[in-house]
Amino acid sequence: MKIAISTSGSTLDAPIDSRFGRAVRFLVYDTEQKTFSMVENEQNLNAAQGAGIQAAKTVVDSGAQAVISGHCGPKAFTVLSSAGIAIYHCETGTIQEALEQYASGKLQPAKDANVEGHWV
Repeated sequence: MKIAISTSGSTLDAPIDSRFGRAVRFLVYDTEQKTFSMVENEQNLNAAQGAGIQAAKTVVDSGAQAVISGHCGPKAFTVLSSAGIAIYHCETGTIQEALEQYASGKLQPAKDANVEGHWV
């Protein structure tokens, strides 16, 4: 399974970016291979609108089956959910800590977006 995690870093020790749509990049972790790749999201950093939708499309194209991020707005949530991608909210800590929480069942799938649209 591949999990996309919003971040501004490029290692497992990097902090989670609480912003989904305007995260600098996504670390896509493969739980079976124990490897990861980076997917840039720079095109959405200063977008006037639509950052969440475009970031969600980027994640869908990455092949991820789940997302871990601090916050996810309603439009991005809809795109991800429609693609069958589960969303998990985790606001603080490193990517490694979030993956450990996920593996131990401490993170639960979100049922809804947890911020309004156009949240920065």
